[in-house]
Amino acid sequence: MRIDVDAFNVLQVLVEEGSFSKAAERLHKAQSAISYQVKKLEQHLGVKLFCRDSYRAELTDEGKVILAEGQRLLQYLGNIEHLAHRFSQGWEPKLELVIDGSLPMQPIMRALKRMSEYDIPTKIQLNMEFLGGVQARFERDNADLMLVKDYRTGPHYRPQALPDVKSRLVVAKDHALATQQNISLFDLLQHVELTIEDSAPEQTARDDLQFGGDKVFYLSGFIMKKNALLMGLGFGWMPEYLIVDELASGQLVELDFTGGSYYSFTPQLVSTMERPLGRAGQLFTDLILEEFNQFAL
Repeated sequence: MRIDVDAFNVLQVLVEEGSFSKAAERLHKAQSAISYQVKKLEQHLGVKLFCRDSYRAELTDEGKVILAEGQRLLQYLGNIEHLAHRFSQGWEPKLELVIDGSLPMQPIMRALKRMSEYDIPTKIQLNMEFLGGVQARFERDNADLMLVKDYRTGPHYRPQALPDVKSRLVVAKDHALATQQNISLFDLLQHVELTIEDSAPEQTARDDLQFGGDKVFYLSGFIMKKNALLMGLGFGWMPEYLIVDELASGQLVELDFTGGSYYSFTPQLVSTMERPLGRAGQLFTDLILEEFNQFAL
């Protein structure tokens, strides 16, 4: 015989009301039905739950422990019912996002914060990759959305453009290149280039922005790259939003490169029709578009 879960609710009411008669009245049941339900639970567990010689309905020490566990069980069941109700309304159990580390995190975090204010059951997982690694993980994990700098398009992909991200070719103020004018590609290649490593497991193409010299330091993120630039280790491209203060203070200097020291790209928020978005995915899409449009890039 399985445990009658509702019996734990009866135990709770008995403790609160202090008598079988009052508990029966509150639960709209006959007192005999209440007594039978408690007795059946005691027989099933082989434990005496109530002190029968007391004026009030008082739990035994064993009964207190059993009731505490029963309350936890009732809470778990309530959570399951709540989740099932929310899922039946179109909320997906999980939403997985893959983002390129070159994109600003502030609008992404603001969108996630707004998501947290909704009473939804969806668990959200956010993964960061770089360059080709974003699409590689999106496809490997069957993720729901990717915020990507560039990607190989396909018939099932649904992209939505985000505001342009600007980048500058910079170096530390005390670096040898900082004061040079009309810097040629040959001049650049005499120094260490700092770049971000593509996190794709199989790199089939070189980053178009890489200059192709032999002196290259590959770094695993833009915070590390920024620190390396400030230390004067080399030169490199940086998203403008990450170095506004350093450019204003003169800690970093934009290079006078003849090939150009500025470029911008249009990141994309991409889903696939092979995995249609549920309500959480659609909500996040709306929020991320709003937040990026408000973010000053």
